[in-house]
Amino acid sequence: MRLLKNANIDFISKRHTFFAISAALILITVVSILMHKGLNLGIDFTGGLLVEVKFTAPLQLESIRKALNDSGVTSFELQSFPSKNSIHIRVQDSQSISAEKITAQIKEGLSKSEVTKDFTVERAEFVGPSVSKHLSKQATWAILLSFVGIIAYVAFRFKSPIWGIAGVLALVHDVVITIGLFSLFDREITLNVVAALLTLAGFSINDTIVIYDRIRENISLLRKESLANILNISVNQTLSRTIITSLTVEMVLLTLFFFGGDVIHDFSLALLFGCIIGTYSTVFVASPLVYEWTMRRQAQRAAKKA
Repeated sequence: MRLLKNANIDFISKRHTFFAISAALILITVVSILMHKGLNLGIDFTGGLLVEVKFTAPLQLESIRKALNDSGVTSFELQSFPSKNSIHIRVQDSQSISAEKITAQIKEGLSKSEVTKDFTVERAEFVGPSVSKHLSKQATWAILLSFVGIIAYVAFRFKSPIWGIAGVLALVHDVVITIGLFSLFDREITLNVVAALLTLAGFSINDTIVIYDRIRENISLLRKESLANILNISVNQTLSRTIITSLTVEMVLLTLFFFGGDVIHDFSLALLFGCIIGTYSTVFVASPLVYEWTMRRQAQRAAKKA
């Protein structure tokens, strides 16, 4: 099955436009993170108590904040989910007060107020500071080691570090922009999101390697062609496969996103958006990076010889 027969798109000549688009998306990510004063990390990484409370009707955050302040709860943050009439109450970790006592204070404070008394506690989760630090280190190492492993594997397979580094730069591009989406909407970065980012890395590099394989074959077959033509031919030859694969994955992720429930909602959102960005980087970033790098190295060698 081929969606695009005899595709003949000149990706390489437009590479600077694609690089500019990627740079703009990364800049938006950085600005968003700075405006939000960092990422909205879940209690998996920050430590503390998370209580999800569902009300029978929509409420103003100020009413809930006043009820909690009156009950003696301190150092808390509120996040509203109007579509479900739910509120997430995050309380920073405190070694002097137990999680059970804080939860009891929250329930008591909400029950005493006439405005907030009609509620149910959907869940309460507590993560201690030592556990949160351990999880943060594990998540960071998981991402970094996956990148190092991909560089080593691709460099070995294609007998050049250029391919591996270009592939990982495209991966970093995908992960950063996906994190940017979560920052823009101030959504939590949890272990589920980290798992989605690692899954995204595997999906993206798989597509990239397919194109790299075709480039390697065409370098042997089309010896008289320039590198730019070989890269364009290779990307065009695999374009239908890339689009069909991505659309198939997106259909599954859409099902998970709309019908998978709250537990995997952020996981499916990260993959849903990440796969779109991953497909973009596979076609418009990874191969053009190889070309840009190769041309600059050749220019440097020519300059030295001159």
